[in-house]
Amino acid sequence: MELTDYLRVLRKYWVSVVAILLAGVGAAAAASMLMTPIYTASAGVFLTVNSGATAGELNQGSTYAENQVRSYAQVVTAPVVLQPVIDRLRLGVTAVELADQVTATVPINTAIVNIDVTGADAPLTADTANAIAQQLTVVVDELSPQSQEGKTVKATIISPASVPVEWTSPRVPMNLALGALLGLLLGFGQAILRFRLDTRIVGEPDVARVTDRSVVGAIAFDTDAKKHPLIFQTSPNSVRAEAYRRLRTNLQFLQLEEGRSSIVVTSSVAGEGKTTTAINLATALGDAGQSVLLIEADLRRPSFASYLNLDDSAGLTDVIIGRATLPEVVQPLGRGNLHVLLSGRIPPNPSELLGSKPMEKLLAEATERYDTVIIDSPPLLPVTDSALLSRFCGGVLLVVGSGEVTRPELATAISSLEAVDAAILGLVMNRLRASELGHYGYHHYYAQHERDDKLKVDETVKRQSLRAMPISPADVFEDRH
Repeated sequence: MELTDYLRVLRKYWVSVVAILLAGVGAAAAASMLMTPIYTASAGVFLTVNSGATAGELNQGSTYAENQVRSYAQVVTAPVVLQPVIDRLRLGVTAVELADQVTATVPINTAIVNIDVTGADAPLTADTANAIAQQLTVVVDELSPQSQEGKTVKATIISPASVPVEWTSPRVPMNLALGALLGLLLGFGQAILRFRLDTRIVGEPDVARVTDRSVVGAIAFDTDAKKHPLIFQTSPNSVRAEAYRRLRTNLQFLQLEEGRSSIVVTSSVAGEGKTTTAINLATALGDAGQSVLLIEADLRRPSFASYLNLDDSAGLTDVIIGRATLPEVVQPLGRGNLHVLLSGRIPPNPSELLGSKPMEKLLAEATERYDTVIIDSPPLLPVTDSALLSRFCGGVLLVVGSGEVTRPELATAISSLEAVDAAILGLVMNRLRASELGHYGYHHYYAQHERDDKLKVDETVKRQSLRAMPISPADVFEDRH
């Protein structure tokens, strides 16, 4: 994975990453609250050596004390020191158990033994540390060799233990930091795993992992698209309308087969928005002044009649079987440049009809009568209708619904078109989220500001109209009261 892939992972799954991060911090905080606070009390014992008055003897005594202090530090956790402390304080534990709570350390180049005692009872830890320090002085006196001047080594308590005010465990800041780090690792790990396992296509980078075919259009997601599929009737200045106009412009640069100005619009699976794409593309071409014929070749699930509010008593199937001619069944739509040929009656053998010679002849006649012919056909994976139609047409536009199709499905659909030598003009990304629009985001920004400017103009006109209205005395009276 490249850096851009990791950024896509964070952008796509940032909610779950943040949720697991917060869960890690929350778990660390809960664990810290449930842990019993542990206090630490410390006492210091200094070891001295009785030596002569000369400098050499003093130096030897200091070195001897430093050597001996390490041995006496080991004695701190021995039963000879701890058992009397247990008996005196009535601790109710064994010397081995108490040794687990006691730590003796010797700072470098010193003759000091630091005694640390940990426990849940702060006053008791201080009493225990002082008792151990006191008992260590007794044991040192017993173990120290006897010289003419007396005991060679002497232990003195230099820093008695005081009752600790703050606990030393749990370390809440460290626990929270560890919880955050663990939560971040787990969150990012699950995001990468989901990214690897999720084969759905949601943007152009996913398409690039399947094919090197170009994306010639990007249509934004709109929750209102199903209720109002004809975007040029409901919102001609919207972001989606501009996207269809850009698709219309891009089609001018695509190479159609000579003498064939017909385009099949299809998809890999159902629900990717091929029908609305075909209708709106045909409308955009008609608005540009071209004569366009929109053919409903989805003979299995026709929907043009309900979308366009047209008469579906006769249509494509009637022309194919010779019951009617093309001019007799086409219906005008909009400003007159766009004509629609509905599916007609649903036949029992759609594939055979669409792949027949009469269908080829019909498309040849349509391309002679119209500048462009747009054909809405069934999805590629369930049936072979679109693959059969592509042999008679100048090219195929493959609609890719964001979040509706997987990479294997798209690869199979492209392979089925390549198997019949269809001219794939490009892919149209549909239902794109704002985060996946990429370089198309400028158009979203432009369209949004266009709507904002229109609102400002409308508001200005409204204010000017209100100022121009005559005000009656009754209005003034109502205002004051």
